[in-house]
Amino acid sequence: MKLDLTGKTALVTGATGDLGRVMVRTLASCGADIVIHYNQNAAKAEALRLEVGALGRRAVIVQADITDSASVTAMKDTVEQTLGAVDIVVANAVIQYQWTSVLEQPLEDYTSQFESCVMQSVYLAKAFIPGMIEHKQGGRFIGINTECAMQNFANQSAYVAGKRGMDGVYRVLAREVGEHQITVNQVAPGWTISDRDRDNGTEHSEGYERTVPLKRRGTDQEIANAVAFLASDLSSFITGAYIPVSGGNVMPTI
Repeated sequence: MKLDLTGKTALVTGATGDLGRVMVRTLASCGADIVIHYNQNAAKAEALRLEVGALGRRAVIVQADITDSASVTAMKDTVEQTLGAVDIVVANAVIQYQWTSVLEQPLEDYTSQFESCVMQSVYLAKAFIPGMIEHKQGGRFIGINTECAMQNFANQSAYVAGKRGMDGVYRVLAREVGEHQITVNQVAPGWTISDRDRDNGTEHSEGYERTVPLKRRGTDQEIANAVAFLASDLSSFITGAYIPVSGGNVMPTI
């Protein structure tokens, strides 16, 4: 038994980011062709394209503003003209901002989180799910959420609001497209170790690790592994799920 994505095409938004790059490599290693979405970092996108090619997979680079419907639609048109239909969508991109209290948080940060968490997912669904339905081969729609959506800690309000709104869209969408064998799920990382931490020597945080049942931070590869599983046929009967990959730091209840 293995994660085999041969013959599938996967789109990863925010592919040039710390987590996005590992997702791209992992999905390509499982056999998928890759749509490498970026907003600003063309150089990293090209480097990723070369990595995917070295793995024997096809890749196309597409620049798009994931908070703009027309830009997402244009991305879809470009992808279909180059790689064909998309089978797997991973909504990973998010706008970064400085966290502070509700009383101090600039109003535009709430808008940016709504646009990059909720509306990105809506635009991607409208652009790519009709093609999945038309091709009658099922599909995978995967969103990157966060453990913060369950924690609701101080200074997280804009981020949590965006991700909790995103959660609602995914749960409803799972019910709406399930009859087409399209699954809709969310991966919710904890505070994840990335290349930035490795470069800066900041992999460990005693205070945070003390709260985690597994007593450590997760890695970018562990998040990408969960995404690859949900993208594969091994997850064919899982939909509507919010799956923390946080070492037990948050646990959804029944």
